[in-house]
Amino acid sequence: MASETVSKELVDPPLRHVETDVLIPKMMRAKAKERCHQEVKEFTDCCKDSGLGMVVKCRQQNTQLRACLTKYYKDPEFYEMCKQEYLQQKREFVETGVRKSSKTSSKLPTTM
Repeated sequence: MASETVSKELVDPPLRHVETDVLIPKMMRAKAKERCHQEVKEFTDCCKDSGLGMVVKCRQQNTQLRACLTKYYKDPEFYEMCKQEYLQQKREFVETGVRKSSKTSSKLPTTM
């Protein structure tokens, strides 16, 4: 029985509160933005072109962007994928002592 608990923790270690409520959701937001890049671009372009009237003019783009992002936020498989990636990065840090910088990871350009 004790060996089952140890092997379970090695495969799926318990996560701290900050990991489940802050770090993994932060990763999910970044990945969802990458996957919804077309909606992000359309909303950004609309906001640039609209100035102060963006609240009214860009409602459709905002709704589409929120729908796309929410689809990923509520997907349990997407959460699990991000959790596993987080755990892999955590294991690499424990083994090497070198933190993977989120700034150097492959990201889409975010300049506006």
